[in-house]
Amino acid sequence: MKTNDPARKAMLESMKGGLIVSCQVQRDDPIYTDDMVVKMAEAAEWAGAVGIRANSPEQISAIKAAVKLPVIGLWKVWHDDTDVFITPTMREVEAIMEAGADIVALDCTAQATHEGTQAWDLLPQVKKSHPEVATFADVSNIAEARRAAANGADIVAPTLYGYTAETAGIEGADYRMFAEMCRELGDEAYVMMEGHVYTPEDAMKCVFLGAHSVIVGSAITRPHLTAKRFVDLLGGYQDNWRDAERAHH
Repeated sequence: MKTNDPARKAMLESMKGGLIVSCQVQRDDPIYTDDMVVKMAEAAEWAGAVGIRANSPEQISAIKAAVKLPVIGLWKVWHDDTDVFITPTMREVEAIMEAGADIVALDCTAQATHEGTQAWDLLPQVKKSHPEVATFADVSNIAEARRAAANGADIVAPTLYGYTAETAGIEGADYRMFAEMCRELGDEAYVMMEGHVYTPEDAMKCVFLGAHSVIVGSAITRPHLTAKRFVDLLGGYQDNWRDAERAHH
């Protein structure tokens, strides 16, 4: 069931029907500068976004100091023996909370982690240790979304559709799955759309299907990947731009 905590509910309801911008940059990105994510967040706030999604304690802290919007925080940590990289352990959860994240995002898929657990096992630990924190479950399919909602996730989103072994190779969003997610789980959690949303029309389609709000990253804040999508098509699909998007950093 959706949260009854007044402060948490007010924050989540303030995002209804709006755009959340994912403001992330890695040190090996061609657009990297020390203040790049801050400028991204300031631009998003200026444009009327209702929230920010940010990666790493350092970048979360910098964004929180610059804008007044709620921040969904995560920490990407890569290991060669797993595809789980979004906030994989309590260490990352504690760090992004300390950095000021208003909402903690974590991998809630069935994938095995570097530590030998299943990614979705972390959510109950977070809820037990920090029942006051709002949680955002990144999933790849409807079954994982159901489990996340049952375990108390405040938000569920198909963020990892296309980033697991079972969903690898996809080219776009699964709107039918997302619509089912909204219909089935909309009373239990805030269902947001994240992943493979490239145009305002795509975003409106998601709201029509039941999205509480829509998160957009690469199409807004990663111009090098936007350019690579064009180059990929113009080159006859000889190179796959998603290889760069999925790269470990």
